[in-house]
Amino acid sequence: MSKQTVITSDSTCDLPAELLERYSIHIIPLTITLGEESFLDGEQFTPADMYRRYREDGTLPKTSAPGYQQYLDFFTQFTSAGCEVVHLTISSELSASYNNACLAAETLQGVHVVDSRMLSNGVGLLALEGAEAVEGGRSAEEIAGHLNALTGKVQTSFVLNTLEYMRKGGRCSGITAFGANLLKIKPALMMKDGKLQVYKKYRGGIAGVYRQYAEDRLAGRRIHGKHVFLVESGEIAPETLDELETLIRERLPGCETHRAVAGCTISSHCGPQTLGVMFIEE
Repeated sequence: MSKQTVITSDSTCDLPAELLERYSIHIIPLTITLGEESFLDGEQFTPADMYRRYREDGTLPKTSAPGYQQYLDFFTQFTSAGCEVVHLTISSELSASYNNACLAAETLQGVHVVDSRMLSNGVGLLALEGAEAVEGGRSAEEIAGHLNALTGKVQTSFVLNTLEYMRKGGRCSGITAFGANLLKIKPALMMKDGKLQVYKKYRGGIAGVYRQYAEDRLAGRRIHGKHVFLVESGEIAPETLDELETLIRERLPGCETHRAVAGCTISSHCGPQTLGVMFIEE
């Protein structure tokens, strides 16, 4: 008789609490550090807290991956109960989460670590795929292999309203940010080969850019499974999100659309009013 399989992820998967509960997905949080203070990502510190702090004193947080011992304790709670684990991490190109999880997994039986090569709901989509595979009776080893093979089909992208946070975090120069803001350029970023890359630049008001970005991402697509995410980093008008969700349902009839808010790990680099449409392509 095969062991029960548990799907886990780090907090960068940005899955809403309702989906975590529905699919029994367990989360290990990254740590958010502001000066002398430390918080658990998504549990003790939110993007709204981060933006408020930044506007007050210009401070952005630093994020750190769970360490070896944190991962060991996290995995052991499942293996000691007789379960196997399939764990998904943010791309190994962006964080030490994957390497730390692998080190802990080496000391245990039945822990399979998958480098998603993604971030945010790109990780979350794979976690949902894994949970559905558990429901389908597949073994932990089979699920890990399936998810590894699927990473290249995950479509993870964002469009940014501001480059201020990227500039503050050292991801782009002040001159680049100034020029983009002056020309009303809104860069769109995509995960490719485990890294974020600019793939397109939009111009104009942000509401129109959101719609054009969504239209571009959805045009001619056939999705694997049923899940599509509309993810934001906060401060986007609810009516705008309503319109974009309606657009997704029109372009991809039969899909299950989820709204999510990116955690501090993502939002600290992208800033407010960032928007993404994410799915797994057929």
